Amino acid sequence: MTPLLLGLIGLALALPVPAALARARWTLRSPRAGIVLWQSLALAAILAMSGAGLSTALWLVSDDHPADWRVGLHAAVLGFGVLVWARFWWSAWHSWRDTLAGRERHRRLVDLLGEPHGLAPAVRILAEETPVAYCIPKRGDNRVVVSRGTIEALGETSFDAVLEHERAHVRARHDLVLEGFTFLHRAFPRVLRTDAPLRQSQVLVELMADDAARRRTGDAPLARAIVALAGRRAAAG
Repeated sequence: MTPLLLGLIGLALALPVPAALARARWTLRSPRAGIVLWQSLALAAILAMSGAGLSTALWLVSDDHPADWRVGLHAAVLGFGVLVWARFWWSAWHSWRDTLAGRERHRRLVDLLGEPHGLAPAVRILAEETPVAYCIPKRGDNRVVVSRGTIEALGETSFDAVLEHERAHVRARHDLVLEGFTFLHRAFPRVLRTDAPLRQSQVLVELMADDAARRRTGDAPLARAIVALAGRRAAAG
């Protein structure tokens, strides 16, 4: 009974529970708590499936002469648990390696093409008219990248709100939060997962950065920045 219950819990936490939580609105008002809850659900799903596989082993050895169907069920459940963890570590390794390489290449490009901001050495200004702002996180060597169009579209206080938003991302290492969700998302086979945790986490970290900017610059400058930048298409490349 225990393997069956753990397996059902794991499947529930991988599919219907995230789908139901994605419709909840309270997480938008408390993004930090929402992030913790989403992480807990994703990790609990993996642990439940792993526990199902391990408990079938105890269930199997408790019988001196187990039936063939019990042996087959044990092998299937344990194999699925091993598959989930193998996919998790494989995804973690490849995503971490590719992300670090991509960020390092991107950082070199913006340092080469961007103009340093006089009052903020980590900020690079690109000669692009499309309003765009983003960050390239790295411990001790972050970059905040903005376009010339962003500066022209915003007043000084709204521009400060944009910079504070991006700095909040790098201070809190929201990139690590999203990478963790990516690893957990890829651990389950496609037919047994939902995109809701990954999509919701992307929204929630943006809300957390907005809250940080609002505390620093106030409501109005942040609102003006959101209105000016929201819906703008990113420049090619």
